[in-house]
Amino acid sequence: MTVRKAATIAASMLMVLVFVSINGDVSQYLASLKYGDAKAASADITYSAEERQRLLTIISEEAEKRKITPEDARIDRVWKAIPGYNGVEVDIEKTLDAALLAPSANAIPYVFKEVEPNIKLNDLGPHPIYRGNSNKKMISFMINVAWGNEYIDSILNTLKRENVKATFFLDGSWLKKNADIAKKIQADGHEMSNHAYTHPDMRALSRQDQYNQIAKTEALLKSTLNVDNKWFAPPSGSFNQATVQIAEEQGLKTVLWTIDTVDWQKPPADSIVRKISSKLEPGALILMHPTASSRDALPGMIAAAKAKGYAVGTVSETLSSKRLPAAVEGAD
Repeated sequence: MTVRKAATIAASMLMVLVFVSINGDVSQYLASLKYGDAKAASADITYSAEERQRLLTIISEEAEKRKITPEDARIDRVWKAIPGYNGVEVDIEKTLDAALLAPSANAIPYVFKEVEPNIKLNDLGPHPIYRGNSNKKMISFMINVAWGNEYIDSILNTLKRENVKATFFLDGSWLKKNADIAKKIQADGHEMSNHAYTHPDMRALSRQDQYNQIAKTEALLKSTLNVDNKWFAPPSGSFNQATVQIAEEQGLKTVLWTIDTVDWQKPPADSIVRKISSKLEPGALILMHPTASSRDALPGMIAAAKAKGYAVGTVSETLSSKRLPAAVEGAD
């Protein structure tokens, strides 16, 4: 090693030691880098106990003002099981850490965390679900598939173009014959769920037959698509309390819809869009099938939801108690 090179290394090490000495101990310096704030890395981040306590007091007082209480899941007289919605509160410890690393002239960078409800959807027992929580500005498309293969590609193309994920409820006998199409739907990131096996009138069946209809499709979803499913949509909306109980025994919640496109009657696409737009509300579950009417109406339905400031997600996302980003929640 040349004398010049050794001198350069020694000078560099000295500069680092001086920098760390001026700006606090090594752990504080590394912590500043962890938070990714270049200004904090070069700022004086040594605080007295009094200053830490002052910041903690400010953060704790502000935390009380910013707290949003979680909303418990509940049984509604009309809509039956309604999911809860997470609350939000300031993470005092992480906010203090961030504040101690921030430049002193900056506002306190509050860090938030979600708080789950005491009563969750799964705590309500066997009740049908028709909609999500009205405080969650998200809606879902429920696409029931037992026929209509010729329209599926067009529907998938629209969903991909609009960056929307839907939930496809599959008839088991259809899935058995159309595994490749089902895998294509799944590959696009859509949720795959249970629509019985032979599209029966569930409430007209015996308890055992109802059980078999759900179980056969559930087994196919697992063996063909490796799906751990959560939802059962009874064909034609026909069910009784036994149906809901049997689905619950298999780990599934029974899901119906908030708004029906009635696309099987082949209405004009523009009439579907007008109907959906006029009835849209937070938490809405929109029922459709792979028909020509819904294929043509889908872009307009998505546009109507986005125009109202609603996110569009899967049934699992809409019925989850997780909060949406503040930008979505605050949109008009």
